[in-house]
Amino acid sequence: MSLSLDDSTALQAPFSFDNSYVRLPAHFFARQIPSTATAPQLIKLNEALAEELGLDVEALRRDGAQIFSGNLVPSGAEPLAMAYAGHQFGQFVPQLGDGRAILLGEVVDCNGKRRDIQLKGAGQTPFSRRGDGRAALGPVLREYIVSEAMHALGLPTTRALAAVTTGQPVYREEVLPGAVFTRVAASHIRVGTFQFFAARGDTDGVKALADYVIDRHYPRAKESIRPYLALFKMVAERQASLIARWLHVGFIHGVMNTDNMTISGETIDFGPCAFMDTYDPAKVFSSIDRNGRYAYSNQPAIGQWNLARLGETLLPLFDADQDKAVDLANAIIKGYGERFQIHWLEGMRRKIGLAIAEDGDLDLIQALLALMHEQEADFTLTFRRLSASAETDANEAAFTASFKMPEAVSPWLTRWHERLSRDPQSPAERAKAMRQVNPAFIPRNHRIEQAIEAAVEDGDFSLFEALLVVLAKPYEDQPDFAPYAEPPQPSERVLQTFCGT
Repeated sequence: MSLSLDDSTALQAPFSFDNSYVRLPAHFFARQIPSTATAPQLIKLNEALAEELGLDVEALRRDGAQIFSGNLVPSGAEPLAMAYAGHQFGQFVPQLGDGRAILLGEVVDCNGKRRDIQLKGAGQTPFSRRGDGRAALGPVLREYIVSEAMHALGLPTTRALAAVTTGQPVYREEVLPGAVFTRVAASHIRVGTFQFFAARGDTDGVKALADYVIDRHYPRAKESIRPYLALFKMVAERQASLIARWLHVGFIHGVMNTDNMTISGETIDFGPCAFMDTYDPAKVFSSIDRNGRYAYSNQPAIGQWNLARLGETLLPLFDADQDKAVDLANAIIKGYGERFQIHWLEGMRRKIGLAIAEDGDLDLIQALLALMHEQEADFTLTFRRLSASAETDANEAAFTASFKMPEAVSPWLTRWHERLSRDPQSPAERAKAMRQVNPAFIPRNHRIEQAIEAAVEDGDFSLFEALLVVLAKPYEDQPDFAPYAEPPQPSERVLQTFCGT
């Protein structure tokens, strides 16, 4: 049984909780105290994030192992496991819920933004479905690395506050060291949360949840004569922008189930996710995505499919006339596709150094991507080296070297230079702008695996720490860390990633 952290165990409570989700109807969640860990040790505390959240960093340094393992429940916390459903690889499961995650509570950060504090891997809940509710060290480190890298890249994402080892084994295909990950999110409400109530015919529950989401995330929707339709449109817009930005950095989520799509528009659940090395629009890493449903290029369409499932749950709130409600929803779902294309094209223009739009830009971008695929070019390095080429022709040799047959890209370069001649930026301005959107460093799969292996096999977290340092400044060249920008050697390639559950 976890203990409560009060004035007898800490000079000052490290959290100032202000919990709102727990005030929703009781069937929205199950109250759940975390399980205890036998010998917890703090691996990493994200002190910068803790300060942003207004937390007592000194108290967390002192008591962090106990708090972030679940052994001590901070005063003011009201731990709970959230109920939700979801489509998993297209198949609907009416009850999923937090099977190994426990929401400690909410804090209002230094910017006035409400944030969830959640323990992931802190033991069984009523939604565990025969699972142990625990997490292994490897997936905890992966989520810490990738979520913080996504933040540094400028993409909306859940954040990593802390990671601890538990001193207890977890049993998967092999015995692994246990760990707990502390996640911070704008909220953990998902498309699947709405599906949970809609599947039960609980329109009142859907409405209560929608009202809560509007108050918490989309208060401007209340200004509309159709607030729930405005909510749906705003969620669609955030998803269109988010998924376009995934594609801009070569990110593949891996499990875009409806229970892994947040209403707030943050990236969540970094299980079998990966960043591409060699560009391939059909690339899949997830070991459980056997048919490529969530491949790199399929992600925009899956986002639209997931939004359609959200729209289905909200139909009774759109209009009393079901046919009219369906028409209203379909217009927004169609609009998502149009908005995604706008976001994607705008971002790709920036990646190739264009400040103004012309009609032929899409063809120019697609021609480069086709060459990258055909010539097995590294996605990240190609665009980073193109940034240098924008400043001076002397840098083009490095760019063309990204391609299996360097001469194959010459005709495209001629077209690109001709297009740049009509763009207002100077070469120096263009190169600087391109470096701000084309990262030098991404969480390369082989680097993540090396860090995990060292930690799991030898208790060595130095590679994990080094990776966090590099990825905190992805758009800077960082000469001291130049090897981290390189793609893997053939023997280092990671072909599959795993969800870790």
